[in-house]
Amino acid sequence: METQLPVMDLTNNPTGCCAVFDPAPWDEKEFSFSGLRFIKTTTRSIFYVPINMRKVMSDAQKAIMEAEAQPSDRYLMLSEDVSKWKAHHYMLVEKDVPGYEAAAIEGTWYAKAFDGPFSQMKKWMEEMNEALTAKGVSDGRILAFYTTCPGCAKEYGHNHVILFAQIGS
Repeated sequence: METQLPVMDLTNNPTGCCAVFDPAPWDEKEFSFSGLRFIKTTTRSIFYVPINMRKVMSDAQKAIMEAEAQPSDRYLMLSEDVSKWKAHHYMLVEKDVPGYEAAAIEGTWYAKAFDGPFSQMKKWMEEMNEALTAKGVSDGRILAFYTTCPGCAKEYGHNHVILFAQIGS
């Protein structure tokens, strides 16, 4: 099991926005999130499509930068649809961020990499559930790491999404 998140070259961002993402260090690996710090944000959705994501994320990122809480060599934002009207997002930080709820994500998580349009999410979730069944896990909690914004995904020609499924406490 991996205990450290993969190091990322956050300076490799030709768009000036999201870094170019390499899925290989994440794919079919197990990670422990125990001991990592996150802040929690919430977006509104209409049938699982976020409607205020840009503002919520830019406000959170600004607060993280002002608090000097951004990890220098890693980035991780985990998203979880809690209903078709709302999603929670957990952003990795190095310390508390004023105005944001601190959150912990415990346990062991299996990661699987996907690449393609968001319309394939249902298929990816099915593939992840098949992988969980093969590991003897049923109905595990699944979180998504959307590695780039839609604009950067289009520019880079890849829309990498890492799904994490909890496989242990």
